[in-house]
Amino acid sequence: MKQIYMDHGATTPVDPLVVDAMLPYFTETFGNASSLHSFGQEATSALEQSRQQVAASIGAKPEEIIFTSGGTESDNLAIKGIAYRNSGKGKHIITSTIEHPAILNTCAYLEKEGFDVTYVPADSDGIIDMDELKKAIRDDTILISVMHANNEIGTIQPISDISKLAKEKSIYLHTDAVQSFGKIAVNVDELGVDMLSMSSHKIYGPKGVGALYVRKGTLLQALAHGGSHERSMRAGTENISGIVGFAKAVALADERLVDDAKHMTQLRDSLIEKVMDSIDDVELSGHPTNRLPNNVNLRFSFIEGESMLLFLDMKGIAISTGSACSSKSLEPSHVLTAIGLRPEDSHGSLRITLGKDNTQEEVDYVVDALVEVVGRLRAMSPIAGKMSLK
Repeated sequence: MKQIYMDHGATTPVDPLVVDAMLPYFTETFGNASSLHSFGQEATSALEQSRQQVAASIGAKPEEIIFTSGGTESDNLAIKGIAYRNSGKGKHIITSTIEHPAILNTCAYLEKEGFDVTYVPADSDGIIDMDELKKAIRDDTILISVMHANNEIGTIQPISDISKLAKEKSIYLHTDAVQSFGKIAVNVDELGVDMLSMSSHKIYGPKGVGALYVRKGTLLQALAHGGSHERSMRAGTENISGIVGFAKAVALADERLVDDAKHMTQLRDSLIEKVMDSIDDVELSGHPTNRLPNNVNLRFSFIEGESMLLFLDMKGIAISTGSACSSKSLEPSHVLTAIGLRPEDSHGSLRITLGKDNTQEEVDYVVDALVEVVGRLRAMSPIAGKMSLK
C-alpha cells in the first residue's frame, strides 16, 4: 500500500542532512556551552554559528535571536514577556480570533491576571479586519500579536500594514511565523515586527527547538529564571544538537525556498482544481491566492472530516482535519467558525499541507482516493440523501 504524507503543517520529517549535522553534538562535541574548557568552547562556537544562520535568514542581528523549545514557548515569551515588563504603561493587548492556541490560550491566561485583550475578527477569507484593528487601539495598548500565516487555512496576513499602525502608536508588534518561516520569504525589517516566532520541526528540523526574534530595544521579562543563558532571557542549558539541526534546516530552506515554493504551489493548485472538478459541494477555505504555497483547506458538505481522515488513512494517506494542536478536540475549528462557517460546515473540513518531496503522482492518487471516500460516505449520509431528493 502507498504511504503518502500530506500533513506537513503538523510536522515534517527530519532532513537526512540535518541529522548528519546533529550527530557529532550527541557524542563527540557534547560540551555545555556555559563551560570554559575546550569542550564548552566548541559548543559555544556551534551555538553562535547557528544563531548567525537563523538571524541571517530573517534579516536580523545574531544578538536578536533567542533559542527556545519551539513555537509555543516563543509565543509565550513574546506575549507574557511584553505584558509583564510593560504593565506599568498599560495592560491592553490586541490579537485576532484566528490565532494558534499558543496565542489564544496565553492571552486567556493573561486576562485572568488582569490584562484586557481585544480579539479582532477576520473576514471570510481569513484576512484580519484592519478597520476593527484600528478601532481596537487604545492609549493603554502595549502589544499587537497577529500571526503571519494561518496554520489551518493558510491565509497570509498584511503584517507590514499592521506594523505601520503599531509604530504610529509606539505599540510592540509580534507575529507567529511558525507556518510561514521556511516556506515564503520572511524578513523582519520588511514586515516591521518587533518579535517573531519560529519553529524547527515545521521546516525539516528536529522537534523541541525554535527561536524568538526580539528586535533590539524591545523590553521583555524572562519567564524562566536560572542561569544567564540566552542573554538571561531563557535560562537552561542550551540544546546544542537541536539548535545545530535547526540552523541546518534553516540553511537548507533558504537554499531551496524559491524552487520549493514553486513546486508546492503547482501541486497545491493542481490538487484544488482536480478536487473541485471531480467532487460536487466542495469549497476552499482561506484566501484563494494569498495563501501559503503548501496549504489546501477544503470543506465537503454532508460528511464528517474525521470519517474522511480515517478512510484516507486506511489508503495510506496522512492528512488532517485542522491544526495538530487541536485535532483531538470534538469542537469545530475556531478558525473556521471565526471566518463565518457554521459548525456543520467546519466539521466537514480537511487540511492538506504539502511538502517539498510530494509529487504530482501522489496528488493524483489523493484526488482519486477523495472521490471514492467522499462518494462512499455521502452514500451513507442521511443528510446527503435528503439533499439529493430536493
